[in-house]
Amino acid sequence: MKKNKILTLSLVLLAGLSAGSLTSCDEGGTYEYALVTDVGDINDASFNQTSWEALQEFCQENDKTYAYYRPTENSTAARLLSIDQAVQRGAKVIVCPGYLFEDAVYSAQTTYPEVKFVLIDGTPHPTDSTEATIADNTVSIIFQEEIPGFLAGYAAVMDGNTKLGFCGGMAVPAVQRYGSGFVQGADYAAQQLKTNIEVNYYYAGAFEATDAATAMMRTWYTNGTETVFASGGKVYLSVEEACDASGEGKTWIGVDVDQSSVDTKVLTSAMKGLRESVISSLEEYADDKWDGIGGKSYTLGLNSKFGDLENRDYVGIPTAESSWRFETFTLDQYNAILTSIKNGTVTITNSTTEAPTVSSYTTVDYVSSFATAA
Repeated sequence: MKKNKILTLSLVLLAGLSAGSLTSCDEGGTYEYALVTDVGDINDASFNQTSWEALQEFCQENDKTYAYYRPTENSTAARLLSIDQAVQRGAKVIVCPGYLFEDAVYSAQTTYPEVKFVLIDGTPHPTDSTEATIADNTVSIIFQEEIPGFLAGYAAVMDGNTKLGFCGGMAVPAVQRYGSGFVQGADYAAQQLKTNIEVNYYYAGAFEATDAATAMMRTWYTNGTETVFASGGKVYLSVEEACDASGEGKTWIGVDVDQSSVDTKVLTSAMKGLRESVISSLEEYADDKWDGIGGKSYTLGLNSKFGDLENRDYVGIPTAESSWRFETFTLDQYNAILTSIKNGTVTITNSTTEAPTVSSYTTVDYVSSFATAA
């Protein structure tokens, strides 16, 4: 399939609503593999981009047709229209990245029982309920965020940082697990090093940059905070702005994907295996093994089993040379802590109702309460 010609077209459906943009190779073609963006750009350096690159990688290696579709607005109705468009253009499997698809996939899995849905970082349920309903044509994939959070906090302290911050978007379970893991990892490193550390903890109350969050981050950095873990959509923009204004020696930590390309001040990133989970799902579909994953919800972490595939690591921090920005923390130390987590020597709690317990080496200032944004 020739992929050197990229066309974008918009299709207008009933009631004057646009289904969004289709990006593909041939305006008149059909596309077996599809991705619908949550609402943002495909080049968002996060869920959309990483999932799309994974789908592209799989389809190009296996000579499959593929396209992505972008909703015109941030609504379930718009996402459903884009799913409709994908099906009309021949989609047999649709990747839906992010929790914003939970309601849309809940409806679409019934409307299109012959189409397979890969819901990343969410479980299908109606708006008025949190009870999941996963049809046989859907696989739900969520992650153990506490593990990459732990690894980021551990690495930051092992690298010499003693004053840290956590800036979450909203107090939703995934963000809370990231934050809890971050505190636990920082504390574990402090115990190993026998050094005192401080952690500031805050929720911005939005998955966007806010003036209040930016002001808070500026205060933290001014008062000596060395690195801040930004967890929750575009709230990282508040952290990035404050960090960039703080001068040399200050860093921040990305989330979900490797964000080292976003800013030279990104120390590391607490990553979910978006690429790995998309490719794993498509492999099972292409190998006629969907029955082994359909109708199930997987919670993926380290050495996790998914369908018929070999166990894989679906969370971590980036280890590529271009992303490894630590001064003293080494890959050998990273691999050692991974082994300790995998064999159970190190345990990480994932409570979203109680703040993690820390040792006497660690002081945590909860500007926002752990369970809710104050």
